[in-house]
Amino acid sequence: MSESIVLRGGTVVHTTTTEVADVVIVDGRISEVGASVSVPPGAQQIDARGCWVGPGFVDLHAHLREPGNEAAETIASGARAAAVGGYSAIVAMPNTEPALDNPVLVRYVLDQGMLAVIDVAVAGAITKNRAGEHLAPIGEMAALGVRLFTDDGNGVQDAAVMRRALTYARPMGVRLAQHCEEASLTMGGVMNEGVVSSRLGLSGRPALAEELMVQRDIELVRLTGCPVHFLHLSTARAIALVLDARAKGLPVTCEVAPHHFTLDEEACETFDPTFKVHPPLRSASDVAGVRAAMRRGDVDAVATDHAPHAHETKDLAFDEAPAGMLGLEHAASLTIEALGTSDANPVLFFQLLSRGPAAIAQLRASDERPRHSAHGGNVQVGDDANIVVFDPVATRVVDRHHLAGRSINTPYHGRTIQGETRALVVAGTLVVENGELQ
Repeated sequence: MSESIVLRGGTVVHTTTTEVADVVIVDGRISEVGASVSVPPGAQQIDARGCWVGPGFVDLHAHLREPGNEAAETIASGARAAAVGGYSAIVAMPNTEPALDNPVLVRYVLDQGMLAVIDVAVAGAITKNRAGEHLAPIGEMAALGVRLFTDDGNGVQDAAVMRRALTYARPMGVRLAQHCEEASLTMGGVMNEGVVSSRLGLSGRPALAEELMVQRDIELVRLTGCPVHFLHLSTARAIALVLDARAKGLPVTCEVAPHHFTLDEEACETFDPTFKVHPPLRSASDVAGVRAAMRRGDVDAVATDHAPHAHETKDLAFDEAPAGMLGLEHAASLTIEALGTSDANPVLFFQLLSRGPAAIAQLRASDERPRHSAHGGNVQVGDDANIVVFDPVATRVVDRHHLAGRSINTPYHGRTIQGETRALVVAGTLVVENGELQ
């Protein structure tokens, strides 16, 4: 049985409205929401005044590195970093060593996730060893509760293989997610192709590589009817392609990552490998375009693409270092920044960070959820108590030496950001209080 908790006086953010209210949690569920509630004997009371109270954040895109690269991150350490960032659930990406391309490894990650401080779901690989040639046993992994499949880190390059995967997956009710880069155009590239890459003498990865794969997969969705989720889109045109397809009734969704709406290609001028990421940091105009799409509600989710690396592997020359940067602990604050710190819309904020991702990952109350409670709810009586109390005005300075995860490759070291997780309740248990893990 879980503890009783009362969240006092916060701005409760529902799907379309907000209200100042108390939230009572008993035995893992919300039992009351209102201005005058009954406080259970011995309940722990949390002061939520001045804070947004909404469904815990859900990350569609976290690289937890276990199995195979536990020096960079583990399922447990990644979950702790996520909790500090306000996440009640994360989806572990399959580009581990070995890849999560079979039910044995998926079960291992799910079992380890059961020991973590938050819910950990799994994305299975589309193809064996993420090599893009032969389909992985998608049905067997789906039977364990996997609802998202991707070869993330690689895009499925062969259109025939992707078509076969979509055709196979459609009757299972699962969703395929695509890393959109046409490899023939990005081979050897280490940053965005353009004036800056030419000036720095670094090989480029063109925006066209992303946009061509988005176009291709939209046509495959049209052919097969299977839903596709586009991972970490980084160009305004790629998002526009998805919007056009959605307007025509195709089941496509997309996410954007914090680094693609807060940093641009000029960050690479320092040759600091921390800023190397795939897809790369784009032009300032693309950053502005991604932000505008977020503010219009055109984007389905913010996903961190949390990619930890051990210091000795990341601390190499720019063109030799692995791609990727941290994201879980600061994504919500960076989303506030992108939406506009003075007039951020809390309903849109939770749609991007919680409700949208939960729907894509099928972690909502209406979904079949083996091994997981429901996320992305409406903060109403009967909901599973996965709730974040987020202070939208608190400021802090990012310090890479004081992070909850195992790695330090954050691009935001020394940056002042706005917004902080005051408290996090997962399945009725207080996991974070006053910004600290319990």
